[in-house]
Amino acid sequence: MKKLKRALIAFLVTILTVNVVSLGFANSASADTTKLNLNARAAYAIDAETGQVLYQKNANKTYPVASLTKVLTLAVIEQDVKNHHLSWNQKVKITPAVAKVANDWHFSNVPLNAGESYTIRQLTESMMIVSADGSAEALALADAGSTAAFNKKMQAVAKKAGVTDAKIYNMIGLANGDLGKNSLKGVKKTAENQFSAKDMALISKYLIETYPDSLKITKTKMANFRVSANQEYQMININSLLPENGFAPKNGTIDGLKTGNTDTAGKCIISTGTFAGRRVIVVALHTKGDWNAQSKDAQKFYEKLTEIYQPVQLTSLRQLSKNVQDAHVVHAKDKHSTGLELTKATTIWLPKGTVLNQVGAKLKIAQADRSMTHQLKAPVKKGQHVGYVTLKPTGMSSIQLPFKATDNIKKNGWF
Repeated sequence: MKKLKRALIAFLVTILTVNVVSLGFANSASADTTKLNLNARAAYAIDAETGQVLYQKNANKTYPVASLTKVLTLAVIEQDVKNHHLSWNQKVKITPAVAKVANDWHFSNVPLNAGESYTIRQLTESMMIVSADGSAEALALADAGSTAAFNKKMQAVAKKAGVTDAKIYNMIGLANGDLGKNSLKGVKKTAENQFSAKDMALISKYLIETYPDSLKITKTKMANFRVSANQEYQMININSLLPENGFAPKNGTIDGLKTGNTDTAGKCIISTGTFAGRRVIVVALHTKGDWNAQSKDAQKFYEKLTEIYQPVQLTSLRQLSKNVQDAHVVHAKDKHSTGLELTKATTIWLPKGTVLNQVGAKLKIAQADRSMTHQLKAPVKKGQHVGYVTLKPTGMSSIQLPFKATDNIKKNGWF
């Protein structure tokens, strides 16, 4: 009888344990539906104005990025047009080496005829709308004279965007050997450009901020390319997220930016558009599945973004917790504290339903104005930038906002 009781108790405990575990898994699955996710090897999503990180996965590790490279190539061309080194109507004569790449069906292309001339604008549009590899090569050589010389320009622009760790071998994103006569000497034929997802987001942010008209090209859904007097090529934008396309997000408008694909890079995409009144940039490297799977995944990402997050305008530190509204000042003569205010009003993304003054907030005094005990030290001038407020919304990356002092604080003569 005792054995029977023990067996019955053990059975009931087992059933209870299974139910509890199952409930735990159910809760976990439910929790996962409230989070952003991209089915990619690496990804990075930011607010294009503030740089606030909305999502990241392996974001700092460098990988091959295929034709996403052309966003950087475009930034160099835009720069050199602005500086009058190039002009949009300038004609570029196609060499046999470039024509060989342009007419190779293995690559993304519009046909270019050796000896024929095309304008910088034509080549730029074909490079961005249908990812024409021959056009990218023609642009770089017209601009700098060689692949190596153009690479240096790409590196300089990448540095302006805040990127220092990229490996750049050419203007297209193909393997070095694919450029044939225009490949780099002394470099492996298999070498491909490598950037991190964060790198590509920073370069895209730089392009959009510095040359906003570039989006007029990337949002073009269809255009004709005049190959010769007797031939036109109809270019259809391969970005499935653009308005009225099958995978266009219902909660915002996509107007760029670039896709890419090689065997080593896999399928990659940078997309950008306006959601809840804010421009967002999303990078996904080596996505899973086919092009439709990639587009559907991105569509879901954007729709989930405004479902769980919302932009909130922050105009004053008074909207936050009291511990970041003023600062104690050491080595001061008379007054030992100063009020603080944001350097400028800003907009931040927060989980919906978040109360601003309950968001974790912490002061970080700038190193030049910091005492040995990490406090603000005198003297302090009104309007002086003295540090950052670090916000940590639930489930999101931290955000740093610069602040300034509202008072003049004199220094104690003993210090």
